[in-house]
Amino acid sequence: MIKLFLFFIFYLPACLSMAQEIKVYFSPNGGCQEAVISEIRKATHTIDIAMYYLSSGRIVQALVKAEDRNVRIRIVLDQGQEIEAASKSSYLIKHGLMVRYHLGFGLMHNKFAIIDGGSLITGSFNWTLTAEERNEENLLIITDQETIEKYEERFNYLWETSRIDSRNARGFEVIPSWFCATFHVLC
Repeated sequence: MIKLFLFFIFYLPACLSMAQEIKVYFSPNGGCQEAVISEIRKATHTIDIAMYYLSSGRIVQALVKAEDRNVRIRIVLDQGQEIEAASKSSYLIKHGLMVRYHLGFGLMHNKFAIIDGGSLITGSFNWTLTAEERNEENLLIITDQETIEKYEERFNYLWETSRIDSRNARGFEVIPSWFCATFHVLC
């Protein structure tokens, strides 16, 4: 009887606290974009994003609204996004969001976001309309703290090793973007 009592008092609550929720979404048209927007809308303090390709107007609008709510947003994009016509990086910068570009020689192919240190969005899903409507992609929303901490470490590394936009606040190039993309210095 004492063992059963101890089980209910100590072991069962510990097991329940370890049970974390994972939500799974697929595209096309499987709710990935809405899930991302929903998580952004829940943010109250921070959003850290490492994203290869970001061109979804709806997701960008949700990010701008989060910035308007004083949520601190940091975004690391692949360096190709600085000059890609469909990229929303310039729009985000003009609206006051902090955007940096990856300096590595390979692609910055990550696709994840951390919301308030308590929710992780990850998977193959690029934040684009094509990914939502045509591509076969997946998205996971994870609340496991240990997993989130590993992604936070990686994001901080990416943030520290990336460079700021080569344009000033008015959109004029201070250092030509082709120079930054080619030589990875002084940018």
